[in-house]
Amino acid sequence: MDIDNFSFKPDLDNKNKQNFSEGCKIQINSPTDLAPYIDHTLLKPDATESQINKLCEEAIKYGFYSVCVNPVWVGYCTKKLRGNGVKVCTVVAFPLGATDSKTKAYEARNAIENGASEIDMVINVGALKDGDLATVEEDLRAVLRACRSTTTTKAIIETCLLTDEEKVIASQLVKKVGYDFVKTSTGFSTAGATVYDVALIRRTVGSKMGIKAAGGIRTFEDALKMIKAGATRLGCSASVKIVSV
Repeated sequence: MDIDNFSFKPDLDNKNKQNFSEGCKIQINSPTDLAPYIDHTLLKPDATESQINKLCEEAIKYGFYSVCVNPVWVGYCTKKLRGNGVKVCTVVAFPLGATDSKTKAYEARNAIENGASEIDMVINVGALKDGDLATVEEDLRAVLRACRSTTTTKAIIETCLLTDEEKVIASQLVKKVGYDFVKTSTGFSTAGATVYDVALIRRTVGSKMGIKAAGGIRTFEDALKMIKAGATRLGCSASVKIVSV
């Protein structure tokens, strides 16, 4: 399977645009309304225990959907957040996506055993850009097979490194394989989420699939634009600032 023969295209007709706006409409009347859509994130390599502890406490206080942390902190956060209604999200093959599929699957399985309920994996970006879609698809499937039926799965396509055609193809592959979300970015590459890319992904995958916008979302205005463009989850490190306007 190569990129030239791949037939998935964004669905841009007026009828589906209308369905998208109806199916993904989220009412935000105040900054605090955003909290249930935010993965409160700390993925820096130098994160300390006190910082992770603070992240968890903030997630409880403000009602964020989850904390998103590196795999080494999954067990700690699971214990800290037990009984508080905040989920634990972690990343796989982060931030490059350039590990083999067996390693990615092991990372996902281990994180789930340690308490993660959400997995954000980075796709094989190089294979996508080579047009080797069979490798991209099998990589996605390997991680999905490692997850439980109750695990929420997100695939990071790293939009800043892709052409629009590649964004469309990646998003459709993620949907085809059966992930719950397309995620725009790691936040560790050349750029993060853009309104344009969120809207393009939404038109591509339709109204029912989740989209996580991540990277560079620092204000309430930024967050609101992403929601209006079609995002249903936000990955933010400035979460407290965003909901405290």
